[in-house]
Amino acid sequence: MSFADLALDEALLRALRESGYTAPTPIQAQAIPAALEGKDLIASAQTGTGKTAAFMLPALNRFVQASHNRRRKARVLVLTPTRELSSQVMDAARKYGKYLRVSTVSLLGGMPYGPQLRQLGGPLDLIVATPGRLLDHVDRGRLDLSEVELLILDEADRMLDLGFADDVARIAAATPATRQTLLFTATLDGAMARLAADLTQDAQRIEIEGTADRHQNIEQRLHVADDLPHKHRLLDHLVRDDSLDRAIIFSATKRDADALAERLRDSGFAAAALHGDMHQTMRNRTIARLRNGQIRLLVATDVAARGIDVQGITHVINFDLPKAAEDYVHRIGRTGRAGRSGVAISFASNADVQHLDRIERYTGYRIDEHVIEGLEPSRPLRRGRPGGRGRPSGRRSGPQRGQRNGAPHYKSGENGGRSASNSGSGQQTRLEGAGAAYRIGNTTEHSRRGHGRDDGARKPGHTRSTGRPESYRSSRPSRHHD
Repeated sequence: MSFADLALDEALLRALRESGYTAPTPIQAQAIPAALEGKDLIASAQTGTGKTAAFMLPALNRFVQASHNRRRKARVLVLTPTRELSSQVMDAARKYGKYLRVSTVSLLGGMPYGPQLRQLGGPLDLIVATPGRLLDHVDRGRLDLSEVELLILDEADRMLDLGFADDVARIAAATPATRQTLLFTATLDGAMARLAADLTQDAQRIEIEGTADRHQNIEQRLHVADDLPHKHRLLDHLVRDDSLDRAIIFSATKRDADALAERLRDSGFAAAALHGDMHQTMRNRTIARLRNGQIRLLVATDVAARGIDVQGITHVINFDLPKAAEDYVHRIGRTGRAGRSGVAISFASNADVQHLDRIERYTGYRIDEHVIEGLEPSRPLRRGRPGGRGRPSGRRSGPQRGQRNGAPHYKSGENGGRSASNSGSGQQTRLEGAGAAYRIGNTTEHSRRGHGRDDGARKPGHTRSTGRPESYRSSRPSRHHD
């Protein structure tokens, strides 16, 4: 199937060809025809599956025969939970709609009001907005949503996580009851299912790939860490690997992100922090520096997990495990995008076992432990029982000779190379740096290279003198930080 088979206008097809797109992804192949027919949609799709084009292309197709009258009321409204995701959607709208006569307006929290007011005073066709800033303009009488024909909710489950349920309901109520609604979410249960039912009518349900089948091109690893200093030593070793081109390192809190980025810079690495307390202009500048290679290591909170689309991220490192299993999936989805391969590395102590078990149950994948010689943990990880597909092909589940705590044991060598041997089994596993090839038996399997108030309620704590993180307290954030 090609995009030409989806009944899109030639102006959109031309822009797609120039962008190098030839065949639609599964979510695009299913969502675009249904959306063009005017159906409400409830679609489950993860980041990296092409969902932005799945809703933006049919939205832009509305403007093919658009009148040249200068409209003052929007026809299409796209809601996103974070500023980064809104910027990504706006970039897509401009790229796909470059040959259409369509005016796009971005209304994001954290940005100056002046430019937004000037845009609202001009022609309006398509608005991309975060809920808080959009309602601000609506409440002040600057924006009328009474002629919205298409309402799109991107990352709807994340909007609920950030406390935007009431805001989304108010926004939907300000639009016509006859509108078409496209809702994209990673999960559909509980509150999310109720919201979807309230916002859509006779919606077509689309589900793209189950949780257990995602991220097949991402190698997932686990390193056991005794405490915070041990984490720092592990990270210092990993970021010196030549196979690591660009990486996103996830920390639990904004303060930790700043401190870790500063520590990496002091060690001579091109690193920067990204989190919700930064002004949007600085956040945009930081992402641009990551894209153009000026930054090699980005230390981020979960504000980056669902909004950053940067090509060439070879590694994701979870310095702190997320508390929600869904966030783990979105974090590691920053690498291995667009068919590329990637590496996802997580640090965990025995204090993190509950979160690790939750992640493994959610993904159906047991993450293999790895050990670096000289950086071994002092005690094994007391993990729960495997809850899914189990280990990848070629890995043994129990402790082997040449392993410690049941994990492959890597020996440091020249150029950061590490090797492990299972001499009792006649197998040998060798890893030359974090992105090279594993040799297993007589075969070689190449390892793969390559949200908004995000964390303001999480408060770090430490026990005694070990620096081991305590559990974090969380509360539902307000909408004013989008």
